[in-house]
Amino acid sequence: MENTTLVSRRQILRDTSLGLVVATLWPAGRLSGAERGRPPRILVKSSWQTVNIGDIGHTPGIIRLLNEYLPDAQITLWPNDVRDGVEELLRRNFPKLQWAQSAEEVRHAFAESDFLLHGSGASFVAEKHVARWHKETGKPYGIYGITLSSVSNDARELLNNARFIFFRDSDSLAFAKDQKFTCPLMEFGPDAAFGVNLRNDEAAIAFLKARGLEEGRFLCVIPRLRYTPYWKIRNKQMTAEDQRKHARNEGMKEHDHAPLREAIVAVTRQSDMKVLVCPEDQSQMAIGKQMLVDLLPDDVKAKVVWRDTYWLTDEAVSTYTRSAGLFGLEMHSPIMCVGNGVPAIVCRFKEQTTKGLMWRDIGLGDWLFDMDEPSEVARLVPTVLSLVRDPGGTKAKLAKAQEFVHRRQAQTMAIVARSSGPT
Repeated sequence: MENTTLVSRRQILRDTSLGLVVATLWPAGRLSGAERGRPPRILVKSSWQTVNIGDIGHTPGIIRLLNEYLPDAQITLWPNDVRDGVEELLRRNFPKLQWAQSAEEVRHAFAESDFLLHGSGASFVAEKHVARWHKETGKPYGIYGITLSSVSNDARELLNNARFIFFRDSDSLAFAKDQKFTCPLMEFGPDAAFGVNLRNDEAAIAFLKARGLEEGRFLCVIPRLRYTPYWKIRNKQMTAEDQRKHARNEGMKEHDHAPLREAIVAVTRQSDMKVLVCPEDQSQMAIGKQMLVDLLPDDVKAKVVWRDTYWLTDEAVSTYTRSAGLFGLEMHSPIMCVGNGVPAIVCRFKEQTTKGLMWRDIGLGDWLFDMDEPSEVARLVPTVLSLVRDPGGTKAKLAKAQEFVHRRQAQTMAIVARSSGPT
């Protein structure tokens, strides 16, 4: 697997060299900031939902990268959903960020912005919004860090007309090439959540102290069902499709969580580490207790802490950065961990999108596990143990992945800057 990973990374860098050449040759977009004699104005479409700290994380990730690499640009956020304290979180951390929430604010942003940037997501999430921008303004747009496995004719036309598309996993990039998209620049680009650097240290420190967790002396673990039970999260009556998904969840939950329990047992019995069972979305507190905590032996339970409340991205990151690492069945907590120098193991299954394959793309194939492959599941416990037994090797592997991600962030942001008409 490691050799395949290295080849993939070399190909990514070769493609990137071409992309940077193309970017320097592109003319700035119509009504660009350079032509207007001012810095560019970029409208960001992001903030898909608030029930998952990863979906929340896409937005502060992309805003932070834009602020870092295009410091003079005026950034306006056009959000889908910033309820549940997320708007306050973003306003507190990005006081210069402009907002387009009301119909009038969106019309003003359309008139004043030079470029639309579609943020990271599980698909071409804001297809209808990009179509509106394209129809009403004729100004350029780009797509940053998405997964894609299917496409309609309308979506294909919009994607072909984009200045660039950055795919967050190589399978999505291969799909676009197989489909013969004609967008002039298509490359691998890290999920924007790698850029998250939010903190709520006060809340994290208070929680850890109250639950007897010492900095650097615990691992985090995240449970997950095959399908997120949105019918529970949103308190809606189940549809026939929801019932099908629920049946699949029930049928696989022991299969998927038994290996995590084995890893928890191994860590707590073979090291002086504790384990924190924590959520990435609002449904996972319950599943963590049911499928992990409650089924552990008593001696192991004594070294396991269950977080029974949901949290926002800033507190989660402040907690992860005080841990010795993370493993589990989710993707965006590992992304934010690696982005902040914390080792993270990803376990995935076929019901998820191909986003998890980005772990191979960034050089962490040894920390990626397909839960539908018994031979890979068998490697999970020793790999989790290696996080605490081989801190030197873990640190070196993590540093190489971080270097690759940071390089791609800089390269992709250079293309965003050129496309939006930098001064």
